[in-house]
Amino acid sequence: MTALAMISSLTGDQRKTFTASFLGWTLDAFDFFLVTFVVARIAGDFGRSIPEIAFAITITLMLRPLGALIFGWFADRYGRRMPLMIDIGLYSLLELLTAFAPNYWAFIGLRALYGIAMGGEWGVGAALAMEALPAKSRGFFSGILQQGYATGYLIAAVVFYFVFPHFGWRGMFIAGTLPALLIFYIRAHVPESAVWKESAARVGQTAGLWRSAAANAPLFLYAIVLMAAFNFMSHGTQDLYPTFLEKQRGFSVGQVSLLTIVMNVGAILGGTLFGGLSQRLGRRFSIVIAVALGACVIPLWAFAPSAALLGVGGFCMQFMVQGAWGVVPAHLNELSPPAVRGTFPGFTYQMGNLISAGAAQWQAILAARFPSPGGGADYARVLAIVALVVFVAVGVLAAVGPEAKEREFAAVR
Repeated sequence: MTALAMISSLTGDQRKTFTASFLGWTLDAFDFFLVTFVVARIAGDFGRSIPEIAFAITITLMLRPLGALIFGWFADRYGRRMPLMIDIGLYSLLELLTAFAPNYWAFIGLRALYGIAMGGEWGVGAALAMEALPAKSRGFFSGILQQGYATGYLIAAVVFYFVFPHFGWRGMFIAGTLPALLIFYIRAHVPESAVWKESAARVGQTAGLWRSAAANAPLFLYAIVLMAAFNFMSHGTQDLYPTFLEKQRGFSVGQVSLLTIVMNVGAILGGTLFGGLSQRLGRRFSIVIAVALGACVIPLWAFAPSAALLGVGGFCMQFMVQGAWGVVPAHLNELSPPAVRGTFPGFTYQMGNLISAGAAQWQAILAARFPSPGGGADYARVLAIVALVVFVAVGVLAAVGPEAKEREFAAVR
């Protein structure tokens, strides 16, 4: 079935549900990535070092599992729709408050609370979308859904280009309140998950979660380790890349924005392509192919001598990184025990984030210890080493793990 045929086959409710889930993840990622563009600027305003400001990224990622657990529990007990709206409203409010942070510690505290809200969105939104979609086209839409992350990164780059020169980093966070408008769309147009409504296992979900975790301990542990490797892969190739371009390569705001947009176009295309391929080749094999090709791109991505070649390297790198990620929403939802599908994908994903939370900060610290030939921190060397290690880890873990492609999401009886 072609992409156009799969899109045309969706009912009105399925299209609206998928659109809401995609936009929720897109705007969540947009709010997250705003920080990555202005690390150096915030450091200057607060009189702190770049690693100290990068700790804001770390604390956000560390608290995402708590958000996944809280909002996932509500989604399994009370439905997917209302927790999603509450979560979007919360992360939008925290983005606004960040714009008015008076000092470093207030900024860190607000990014910590934002991490809880950010952690809640993906699992609930992915469950709502995957439960609404046909099993035969789940891989294709999984690829598109996950690229809400890259789309959010791209929007952040555009906002950086247009807003930052005129309104500074605080103005960027005010722009980050726009996701709140999505609440009105969900309330008016998105129905509750039919799979959840038909389920008879809606009472005592807290006990159900712990029973499920105990009964499926190897699966939970495997998914967490796999997601740790995946998150090291994405954050290790994305979060400090704008800083690398600015500080080591000396690029302007416009150049950094343009290169970031280019690499996120690659991410969107890669995620969509590999998500669709996973419907034919399988989830695990598609991931292995993506990371193997990604490893081959590292020299061009980190060490290319010109901006044009760095653009090609960035495009190809994120094509492969997010190509692998495009398989994840379908893969985790298919592996999930049915009674905790609102919790399992998001919780294991965000626990992986917890393990990898310090990636940007560690990279910044390591880069400062390796002087580059032109002086300053050698971000390129550190980015390249981390990328190679995590590509190998993701490939091995995906290859040896389980798969449940096209599992039917029947109601729990």
